[in-house]
Amino acid sequence: MKPRLSFWQIINMNIGFFGIQFSFGLQQSSMSPIYKYLGADEASLPYLWLAGPMTGLLVQPLIGAMSDRTVTRWGRRTPYFLIGAILCSFGLLAMPFSPTLWFAASLLWILDAANNVTMEPYRAFVSDKLDPSQHSLGFLTQSAFTGLGQTLAYLTPSLLVWAGMNKDAVNSHHIPHIVIVAFVIGAIFSISSILWTLKTTPELPLTPAELAAIRAQPAGWRHTLADVASAVRDMPATMKQLAWVKLFQWYAMFCYWQYIMLSLATTIYGSTDPASQGFRDAGLLTGQVGAFYNAVAFVGALAMVPFTRRYGPQRSHSVCLALAGVGMLLIPQIHNPLLLFIPMVGIGLAWASIMGNPYVMLAGCIPPERTGVYMGIFNMFIVIPMIIQIFTLPLYYQSLLGGNPENVIRLAGALMLCGALAVLAVKVRAAGDR
Repeated sequence: MKPRLSFWQIINMNIGFFGIQFSFGLQQSSMSPIYKYLGADEASLPYLWLAGPMTGLLVQPLIGAMSDRTVTRWGRRTPYFLIGAILCSFGLLAMPFSPTLWFAASLLWILDAANNVTMEPYRAFVSDKLDPSQHSLGFLTQSAFTGLGQTLAYLTPSLLVWAGMNKDAVNSHHIPHIVIVAFVIGAIFSISSILWTLKTTPELPLTPAELAAIRAQPAGWRHTLADVASAVRDMPATMKQLAWVKLFQWYAMFCYWQYIMLSLATTIYGSTDPASQGFRDAGLLTGQVGAFYNAVAFVGALAMVPFTRRYGPQRSHSVCLALAGVGMLLIPQIHNPLLLFIPMVGIGLAWASIMGNPYVMLAGCIPPERTGVYMGIFNMFIVIPMIIQIFTLPLYYQSLLGGNPENVIRLAGALMLCGALAVLAVKVRAAGDR
């Protein structure tokens, strides 16, 4: 029986997630505009987002398995947090100074690899530290920090304008100065938030039996790969059912992140020219509505805890995905910026649920001694849909979607509704059931 943590102890444990998600928020809000500023073709944008899902696919299962086997004076998960945060900070500092498209795309690979080194050991750390009765609070608190970090990431350029910076000031590659400063702030948050968690929340010491079991395992990368393969073979049924849910929701979210700014540029400002003021204004508006839905996620994640406990994570997740689906379908019909904040409520609730409820369903069905590897494999259900989206959307962007970014947002809404139905078929089972 693990000791129960107070609410503030759980808050301290998850503050590091704030920095990780600030970094992801900057990527979601700024990478497509940066690529366009550097001359990217609109239909090829998905290919330039390949770094995130590919590094997640390759890095997270291996890092998760390695962290299960790691024994150091600092703990199993801590070394990965720290190394990942340091590399992430360097990547954020360099990104807005990219001189060419290939440089920015290459740098995104490094940045995403660093975030992925941190991500799954962090999720495993939460599962390690908390008693099962506190899993819902722990993961939904982590989801709340996702909302807070991404809220500030999306909103930072607008805050800088409100503080007096010139929104139209750009460098020689047309990248706005407010975007450059936002990435510098992200680099500071990335390392400082992880250091806070490491200072306030030490890992639980391993028992002699746990230490003996880890040291008895064969070492080397071949055995790590074999451990991942074995975990895939023994995957709990709940995980397999969740794969379909995650296919729909993550394909949809990748469509949304890649094309929401381009969609708003046409529906609100009537512009497709990256050098125009309307295009830059669309970037600011994207940040503002993105900040709003992440703020909804921040509040909604904590408010969702009693509903998840009462009605179960499946029903809660289904309702949230349905609200997001309806909201995304409405976005292309809206031509008043203020009205955009209405569908963002549903998207925010879905984002809170996406980052929390699937992990609540997962945590109870996986063996504790293999938490790291299963959290890493579970991330494959995020990145594989993203990879599918990257290689399929350009094939039908012109033919089926008419080369119109608004239709990509409509597609995302329809997929969210499919996810809402799929999650109702998930059966949550205890660890050991197959």
